[in-house]
Amino acid sequence: MTSTVLAKSAAVNQPLSASELDRARLYLEQTHNGVIGAIKLLSESQWSFKPAADRWSIAENVEHIVFVLEVVLGPIRDQLAAAPWAPVNPAYSQIDEMVIGRFPGRLAKFPSPQPPAGGFARTEALGRIAKNYARLNEYLETTPALRHHTIEARPLKAVSNGIFDSMDGYQWIVAAAAHTERHTKQILEVIAEPEFPAQ
Repeated sequence: MTSTVLAKSAAVNQPLSASELDRARLYLEQTHNGVIGAIKLLSESQWSFKPAADRWSIAENVEHIVFVLEVVLGPIRDQLAAAPWAPVNPAYSQIDEMVIGRFPGRLAKFPSPQPPAGGFARTEALGRIAKNYARLNEYLETTPALRHHTIEARPLKAVSNGIFDSMDGYQWIVAAAAHTERHTKQILEVIAEPEFPAQ
């Protein structure tokens, strides 16, 4: 058996470190609680309020959050599973910091690959967010070798100015949570608008 095969076999059975798992678990919990706390008591008029024609309502922001969670849990997870095994990126911790530190920022704007349709009900949104976060946690806890499968990540390429262009499975999970945090901030900006309905 070659040394490469032995290394791959060992890596498949090697879990993430306790600190990596704890960090991701906490971040998933925080971002889930953050978005739920921001939307759970909204009225229908608050839910659908648009600050301007070219800005998203809270409903549209939440629809977009759900869309991205389900892309990460669907096509991206499938692509990662099919990606060839590779050694861990030596800069993985730097990329982790960039995902958590820069993805949620609201200074830079990025076009959405799929603008929301706007017909999302709040009760449906709450259920789908909870379901998708449960699936993210399951993905984190049960998927071996998350660090050893990477695919191209345009958001990372954008925030790193092209220095990095791929994320591993762990980073995609954390990125889904970072994206939720980013749009929770956008939701809070809508709530802070002077014209936001009082009830």
